[in-house]
Amino acid sequence: MSRLSDATPNSSAGSDLGQDRAHSARVYDYFLGGKSNYAVDREAAETVRRLFPTAETAARANRAFVHRSVRCLAQLGVRQFIDVGTGMPMSPNLHEVARSAAPECRVVYVDNDPIVLAYADSLLCGTGEDAICCVQADITDPAAVIDSLQQGVIDFGEPVAVSLHALLEYVTDDHEPHRIVRQLMREMPSGSYLSLSHTTRDFAPDAMKAVVDAYAQAGTTAQVRTRAEVLRFFHGLDLIDPGLAVAHRWRPEPASGPSLATDRQVSLYAGVARKSSPQGAHRRIQAGSLVPFPGRRGNGGHGLTTRSAIEVGACWPGGLAGG
Repeated sequence: MSRLSDATPNSSAGSDLGQDRAHSARVYDYFLGGKSNYAVDREAAETVRRLFPTAETAARANRAFVHRSVRCLAQLGVRQFIDVGTGMPMSPNLHEVARSAAPECRVVYVDNDPIVLAYADSLLCGTGEDAICCVQADITDPAAVIDSLQQGVIDFGEPVAVSLHALLEYVTDDHEPHRIVRQLMREMPSGSYLSLSHTTRDFAPDAMKAVVDAYAQAGTTAQVRTRAEVLRFFHGLDLIDPGLAVAHRWRPEPASGPSLATDRQVSLYAGVARKSSPQGAHRRIQAGSLVPFPGRRGNGGHGLTTRSAIEVGACWPGGLAGG
């Protein structure tokens, strides 16, 4: 979804794919040890690393949070995922994590960049209940994102979990990112979830300013935010335990990301919250709490029955890099 210097959002598959320019999805792939990157991407990554030496640690912490949050959502009953701003495929991909917890999960990958879509298209497999597909849309146009999903894979009559992972760093205030999130969540039924991670300047302000400036010189505007600014994305939602935390501290698991990292090394906030009806100010739901969803399959309106999840990822080295 985001980019250092990429094709325009409305480019077609036959347009310039920008292999001669650093692409943030491929930079993130490089930080994670992937192979879907070119020399120009590796050079850009090393520039970021010089300015923020723990960029790789941050990227891995973000990816580990993505995996943990997907498993958490699956445990809450989520059975459909939509990954907007998917980035370069790297196993385990979101659909693999989700299906490891619940094999019946369905996934829609959404991105605005043709080179990412070209890679993501290789993930297409299955139809009906087991469908995986890719569509094109841009997070700065939330109505277009919703419209792109109107093809029968997602049932908006049932709860949906919306994940925006390391994406909103690339949506600067002039695009009103908080309004975008509110608009997306407004389209979701009660019982839906928002999962979000976002790079912060709270722990390393000078380094983050330098990274943002480097991105600007490469042609990409970016904006890191404070904890209070990130918390605003959850307004009207109920944060589940442990609330908004630095990513590696959000429900840590053995062998799940850099557990010994400091907050400064990660510099990324993360959280998951539930949309209740009616919506109120953000609150906290304790770990292990069971929340009733609209009834289905004869459960009388109780139990964990969420069926859908929208995963909106991007590329930022763990905030500056994506899911």
